[in-house]
Amino acid sequence: MSDTAVRLTTKKDWTSDQEVRWCPGCGDYGILQAVQMLMPEVGATPENTVFVSGIGCSSRLPYYMNTYGFHSIHGRAPAIATGVAVARPDLDVWVITGDGDGLSIGGNHLIHALRRNVNLTILLFNNRIYGLTKGQYSPTSEIGKVTKSTPFGSVDTPFNPLGVALGAEASFVARTHDLDRKHMMETFRAAHAHQGAAFVEIYQNCNVFNDGQFDGVTKRNVREEMMIDLHHGEPIRFGADGHRGVVMGSDGQLRIVEVADVGEAALLVHDAHRPEPSLAFALARLSYDDHSPTPFGVFRQVERPEYTTSVAAQVAAASEQRGPGHLDDLLRSNGTWTVD
Repeated sequence: MSDTAVRLTTKKDWTSDQEVRWCPGCGDYGILQAVQMLMPEVGATPENTVFVSGIGCSSRLPYYMNTYGFHSIHGRAPAIATGVAVARPDLDVWVITGDGDGLSIGGNHLIHALRRNVNLTILLFNNRIYGLTKGQYSPTSEIGKVTKSTPFGSVDTPFNPLGVALGAEASFVARTHDLDRKHMMETFRAAHAHQGAAFVEIYQNCNVFNDGQFDGVTKRNVREEMMIDLHHGEPIRFGADGHRGVVMGSDGQLRIVEVADVGEAALLVHDAHRPEPSLAFALARLSYDDHSPTPFGVFRQVERPEYTTSVAAQVAAASEQRGPGHLDDLLRSNGTWTVD
């Protein structure tokens, strides 16, 4: 614990002077509000915070945060943020991306940041469409999606963002949605507190090019029966009075059941700290379409070596053994050629 007093801030301290230019009614507004309201609560300071984004509607968020920010190039936000985190491990580094930016051209950069366990908080806005470029299908668009670039319907199998993150061995994986500020803030808070790469998928409505994509799950009048709130160490149940639940069969398959039919003792107890990711992966694939019960919350939260700490330790050890390095020596460490 440092003796240095933490400077208290308010939401106003985190709000830039830039005019917010998302379409009226866009889900991005709710996410921005949640982030700006969270930052004072976690004791962060604008001068020690960096938001790095790629390209897309979501990637405008750094403009609206009164912090250091980098609106980078398409898909490369995780790579640039990795450089910031390694060079300045004292900074609080966030990555803002979307389903197109992060899972298409940026797919490799995302999975490597996750597998390395770089100390980043990564928020992926998933609206299942390319909004900034006017409505083309994205890597998360469902099969059959009719868009300007798929006039006869998409034939591509979509990515499951949580499945991608878990496959990359992400140490923190969660899902929230843009219609519940409290849930977003709780999820972002847990992700921010995690040491290592924290990945959060946010169901985000694009009311211009893909309006109502998640209404069957996240609208207030259906949430009780369609949203499965995950809580570590608790039986997984949902619905009015918790009448429905999740069980694991002898085949390892997860199934939704009526609690009255099986008894509470049969319900699966959520274990976000389970070392291997198979349970989290099964939960990530529990929903089979946009009209089936869908889990939200923290799927996985485990500890493993954090990249920037490991790199710093390696550099310190090398410096102790060999002394300080010199760039000139590195550039001339092998054969050289003189070109006439």
